[in-house]
Amino acid sequence: MSDESNKYWYNLETKQVEQGFASPMADRAGPFDTAEEAGRAPEILRQRSEKWDDDDARDADWGSDGVKA
Repeated sequence: MSDESNKYWYNLETKQVEQGFASPMADRAGPFDTAEEAGRAPEILRQRSEKWDDDDARDADWGSDGVKA
């Protein structure tokens, strides 16, 4: 397992890429393997959130026959 203190993080407050644990955990998103990936964190997080929303919607419809009462 890799050492997360050497990974890259996106600081949600400053909007800057950081390496290691430079900021409090509540302010960091990551870890990311590269600085470039960390710089794309807002886009990556948005895409993941959309996927989770789609998954939740699919789960909510599970077993539904599609017929409305």
